[in-house]
Amino acid sequence: MNYLKAVFWDYPQFTDKEKIEKILQDNKDTSVYLWVLKRFLEYGRVVDTLSFFNIEEISEKLPKLNLSAYAGRKWKRLVEVYSAYQGK
Repeated sequence: MNYLKAVFWDYPQFTDKEKIEKILQDNKDTSVYLWVLKRFLEYGRVVDTLSFFNIEEISEKLPKLNLSAYAGRKWKRLVEVYSAYQGK
């Protein structure tokens, strides 16, 4: 099953894992990177999102993203929980 179809259902050209990895690598600290991150935070499963992004960068970029209320609350809580867990 290609989990990227859930994240990029309206952009079939982005459903290839290697392509997304290349886009992220080539566009670090750009609006493209933030757009991909936002798509994962809004539509991706947590496990899939964490396979591309670590919790520290999600925490850092979260304030810059205009997430839905639900996704914003969900990821703020996940950042709190994962950060506390990693600190032990």
